[in-house]
Amino acid sequence: MRRASTIAWLCLAVTLPAFAEEISLKDGTKIVGHMSGVTPDKVEVETSYGKMQLKRSDIVTISFPENAPNSTSESTPVQADARKIDETVQRARYLNRTGKFSLTIPQEWVINQDIRRAPETLAVLSSRDKMRFLLVMQEEYPGSLDSYKEIAMLTARGNFSTFEETEESKATIDGKSALLVFYRGTPKKGGLPLAFVSAIVPSGNTYTKMTAWCVEPLFHEMQPTFEKILMSYRSTGPMTAAAPSSRP
Repeated sequence: MRRASTIAWLCLAVTLPAFAEEISLKDGTKIVGHMSGVTPDKVEVETSYGKMQLKRSDIVTISFPENAPNSTSESTPVQADARKIDETVQRARYLNRTGKFSLTIPQEWVINQDIRRAPETLAVLSSRDKMRFLLVMQEEYPGSLDSYKEIAMLTARGNFSTFEETEESKATIDGKSALLVFYRGTPKKGGLPLAFVSAIVPSGNTYTKMTAWCVEPLFHEMQPTFEKILMSYRSTGPMTAAAPSSRP
C-alpha cells in the first residue's frame, strides 16, 4: 500500500477534535479548551477555569490550531505532493474542475483550506463552524469494489483506538453501482468519538471515495444531510487518470 494512500487517511484524522480548540462566539469572546460533549443544542468545553456549556447558536467557529498550515519540515512533504485543485463554490453547488465532478452542499459549507492534502485528495469541505467535514479522493485500483472497500476500512481502522463498522448498503450514485459504508471510532490521540459515512464509486479502474464525518453525538442529526451530499455526486466530464495506487 502506498505511503500516499495512508497519508490521505491521516489527512482525515488530523482534522478530528482532539487537542485544544479555540471557540469564537458571536459576542467576540474566544474560549480555549477541550470539547468534552456535544448535543444538538449545546457544546460542553473543559477549560482551565472548569467546565462550560455553550449554546451552539452562539458559536461562530471552532478552530483546531494543530491543523493550521505551518512552515515546518514535517508538513512540507505532504504540501509538496498535493495537487493544485481548480475548485469553486457557487451558492449550494461545489464544482471541482480538476476531478471533473460536482456536489450539492449546504449553503453554509465552505472549501476548507486548513487541512493538509495528499495527492489523492481532490476536495476538503466543511461547515463554517468546522464541526462537519467531507473529504473526496480518487485513485486507481485494479481490483473489485468490495476489495477496495475492505482495504479502505483496514487503513481507516489504523487511525483509531476503537473502531466499528456499523452498516453497509448498496447505492446508485451518478448512475454507477456504489457502496455506502458507516463506521465509527475514537481517535488514538484522544477526543470525542466520531462517526463516518463513506461512499465508494467505481469508474473503470478509478475509485472515487467521499467520506463525511462529525462527532458521534451529532451524526444522527447530520446523517440525512451527509447522505444527500454523497448522493448528489455527478461527473462533469471524462475522468482523467487518478493518482495511482499499489493496493494489491
